[in-house]
Amino acid sequence: MRRLAAGTIGLALVVTGCGSSQETPQATGGGDAASAECQPYAAYGKHPNTKVTIYSPIRDKEADLFQENWKTFSECTGIKITYEGTGEFEAQIQVRVDGGNPPDLAFFPQPGLLARFAKAGKLKPAPPEVEKLTDEGWSPDWKKYGTVDGTFYAAPLGASVKSFVWYSPKMFQENGWQIPKTWNELMTLSDTIAAKGIKPWCAGIESGDATGWPATDWIEDVILRDLGPDGYDQWVEHKIPFNDPKVQAAVDKVGAILKNDKYVNGGYGPVKSIASTAFQEGGVPITEGKCAMHRQASFYANFWPEGTKVAEDGDVFAFYLPGNDTSSKPVLGAGEFVAAFTDRPEVKAMQQYLATADHANGRMKLGTYVSANKGVDLAGAQNPIDKLSMEILRDPQTVFRFDGSDLMPAAVGAGTFWKGMTAWINGKDTKTVLDDIEKSWPKS
Repeated sequence: MRRLAAGTIGLALVVTGCGSSQETPQATGGGDAASAECQPYAAYGKHPNTKVTIYSPIRDKEADLFQENWKTFSECTGIKITYEGTGEFEAQIQVRVDGGNPPDLAFFPQPGLLARFAKAGKLKPAPPEVEKLTDEGWSPDWKKYGTVDGTFYAAPLGASVKSFVWYSPKMFQENGWQIPKTWNELMTLSDTIAAKGIKPWCAGIESGDATGWPATDWIEDVILRDLGPDGYDQWVEHKIPFNDPKVQAAVDKVGAILKNDKYVNGGYGPVKSIASTAFQEGGVPITEGKCAMHRQASFYANFWPEGTKVAEDGDVFAFYLPGNDTSSKPVLGAGEFVAAFTDRPEVKAMQQYLATADHANGRMKLGTYVSANKGVDLAGAQNPIDKLSMEILRDPQTVFRFDGSDLMPAAVGAGTFWKGMTAWINGKDTKTVLDDIEKSWPKS
């Protein structure tokens, strides 16, 4: 979703093949549920016979868990929550707004896209209560992503750590393979696996209108390692052009894996199969012994086949995507941000609830979920990758950078960059792709 999709984190975001639209029923008149059950929601007031619409890239199982989590809030406040998840969020939110039919709230996986609507005067500044919760619960960096031209619009929701490589502990143990600590070790391991007749990597970048984003994550992770955090920031801010030789070298470095027929696409076919393989299915061949590694975010824990144990001694686990040496371990991540197109009292109440640690803790108890909110109880993590991700996000020593494409102007980050990487997987050369993306960067 990014996804986290979406994404989704992100925050992919998280997106899949078809949309969903559901309503969370509220108690008649609001607040008619048992008084003890409703006591935690008293601060949000009573809003009988009101409705709040939410538009989001988060769908399927994850969307169901969100709606289960806020069911009691809905019953106690009287707010009927209508939720719609879509795989075409980035394109359709613009259509909705241009058509005069914006949702009350939207879960934005891209701060760059959020900024476009804020600059156009379409979003409402966040209520003071939401800003206070954000100041208390998140670091200033996270608040910055929801702030545009000095005005705070959107509190963070979920989060994800993207710098992970998923693998089968059993497969590694049986073959005597060690977790690589450097990029050279990673490439040597890939050669070793390929020599056994197993494709070392599997991947999928198909994601509806957002097709290509998993490939951009690869590029961002490598740029973060090769150019360092400052160089990464300069690239995201377009102080380093997209077609700079350093960027081209990073893309070709990723191409040594993703465009190498000896390495991919385990369980699916040749290199071009990556573009038509749904990102949700990308890593599944690991559970079938047809692939050894899959680079994907923490939220991918949601997409393994039912019954798959995520643990260091389980069916699948993940290790940190290594850099050139072990002296630094920068982390790429993402998340979603809750912004409002309307400011009715019931909308503000919902926006405030979503910004609380109580909401994050409740959601986490229901299934795989990561939050960067400092009030979240790590003991409630549903798998060790979620717990590890939140420990990384909280560690003051962590050098964290938000997904670059999500921060860029939407025309590039959610447009030409995604499309360019898809064309690249399908055979277009690196220089032409990067030249095209560079030309698409807005002039002002």
